[in-house]
Amino acid sequence: MAKVTMQDIADALNISRVTVWKVFNNHSGVSDDLRMQIINKAKELGYTKWKPTEYIENNIIAERTVSVIVSRPESAVFWTSIIHQLAKELTTFNVNLMYTYVPSSYSEGYSLPNILSNGTVQGVVVLNIYDSKMIRLINQLTLPKVFLDNVPEVYNEELSGDVILLEGYSSTKKITNFIIHKGRTDIGFIGDIRYAQTNLDRYNGFLAAMKENDLIVSPNNCLIRSLGIYSYYEEMCHFLDKLEKMPSAFVCVSDYVAHFLYKYLCERGYHVPGDVAISGYDGSPEYTAIKNIITTVNVQTSDLGRRLARQILYRIDFPDVSHELTYISSEIVFRETTDF
Repeated sequence: MAKVTMQDIADALNISRVTVWKVFNNHSGVSDDLRMQIINKAKELGYTKWKPTEYIENNIIAERTVSVIVSRPESAVFWTSIIHQLAKELTTFNVNLMYTYVPSSYSEGYSLPNILSNGTVQGVVVLNIYDSKMIRLINQLTLPKVFLDNVPEVYNEELSGDVILLEGYSSTKKITNFIIHKGRTDIGFIGDIRYAQTNLDRYNGFLAAMKENDLIVSPNNCLIRSLGIYSYYEEMCHFLDKLEKMPSAFVCVSDYVAHFLYKYLCERGYHVPGDVAISGYDGSPEYTAIKNIITTVNVQTSDLGRRLARQILYRIDFPDVSHELTYISSEIVFRETTDF
């Protein structure tokens, strides 16, 4: 006698095989009533590839678990607020969130924690991982995946998951144009453009604005090389100290960078924005010296957390749907640091 298949169960109930598959793989999108019909029909037909013990005693589907993969557990408020909202949103769908910490950079012989491959989690959200080898290692997981940001060395098309990027090209171009149209043309850029795809996008937006206004970008005024995570300020100071002439404005890749620049300028007697105008990106509230005065792109981290939660749930429920590349735009907030 032929073995009973999921298709046999689907045919018996006049439903799709995908619906049966969802029930046997603990996915949402199936009503409790239909779920019980499928379970009972499986028992009736003698389907042996699924064990009823996978369900809790009251026959309600067991909770699912999503892992957020992060590096540097002491992450900034920007990241922790995203994760908080991600967890909060997943809870509304009866989905648990667990943390999986990985090194910020790959070392030869490193392997990902077993928790990511032993069936404990049903999907992963990848945050603040900016090492190409580590990203490629995570990409090998067969789990549904959503990446927030990427690195320039890894093409988005290489990733076997959805990619969400914060739009930075147009917003940084607009900020740069704003500074130019107010009369400042000697403008520099600070930020490691190899660190993240979004950093590179912001730099390209800066370049586009300068080109659009027939302005030459001086390489001497741009600090765009790789910078150490824990030596950023020292390296920036060294770069600025060597400038023959201070530019009249700097476009910074983030508020993190902008707050270091603001500190440097204030310590050396420069007036912001009278002498040097500066802008950032992120809208992070944790840098108190520039909070509410920095011209920035105000990323709504709560909305971003909710979006990531919905995206990974969609990817779990529809694993065969084509992967998505999504840009999320945020509002530009013009403030004191460019009000010259």
